Amino acid sequence: MSTHKNHPYHLVDISPWPLLGALSAMLTMLGMIKWFHLYNNNLLMIGLLVTSLIMYQWWRDIVREGTYQGLHTLLVTKGLRWGMILFITSEVLFFMSFFWGFFHSSLAPTIELGMLWPPKGIQAFNPLEIPLLNTLILLTSGLTVTWAHHSLMENNFSQGLQGLIFTVTLGIYFTILQGYEYIESPFAISDSIYGSSFFMATGFHGLHVIIGTTFLLICLIRHYLNHFSSTHHFGFEAAAWYWHFVDVVWLFLYISIYWWGS
Repeated sequence: MSTHKNHPYHLVDISPWPLLGALSAMLTMLGMIKWFHLYNNNLLMIGLLVTSLIMYQWWRDIVREGTYQGLHTLLVTKGLRWGMILFITSEVLFFMSFFWGFFHSSLAPTIELGMLWPPKGIQAFNPLEIPLLNTLILLTSGLTVTWAHHSLMENNFSQGLQGLIFTVTLGIYFTILQGYEYIESPFAISDSIYGSSFFMATGFHGLHVIIGTTFLLICLIRHYLNHFSSTHHFGFEAAAWYWHFVDVVWLFLYISIYWWGS
């Protein structure tokens, strides 16, 4: 049977990864529930390991299709771009719900909160300490990822590699500092609506930083292996878009929760 096709679309092959990925995500969720209620994280570790293995194999197949088999044509890439744009739009709305809840509670604090914001008994973080340092780290990482992008478009391999290394390093540094901030926090997620709003918003942002750092690390490895060209590098472009989105969300978090809200 001929494998020739007379259209520019990518009709994907049958793959086990969507089903197995969904099952591994369910296993991870069950592991988290077991961890929360029984203080045993064995099932969570198994779920995360299985999810990581499936992610590796699924991404390997996509890289093979786009890089070696030439299935990501201009039309397919256009569809991927729109998919990424809509995904980031959904993420914007996701974070908007956290900001809505925060401002709903902070602009008119109820009598249960002492009619104060931050609520009575809450010692907020100093916005000029670790939060400001993390802001500078993320803004710098936005510059380095842009540097890497422009270097890639100009076929400058070494500068593109350096820019990506700096960006991934800054992302890891941000995560370490936020983890330290959480350990040293004078309040917990159970401390009124302030604790809930703070840890939900900054925690989900931190999760997005980890995802974005992983995304850029994959791009760093692919760039080192010469998978990208100056005209065909949407995988990196999507990672850069996502990273800029993470930067902008952090600016809003810093201004509203850390600075104004404290």
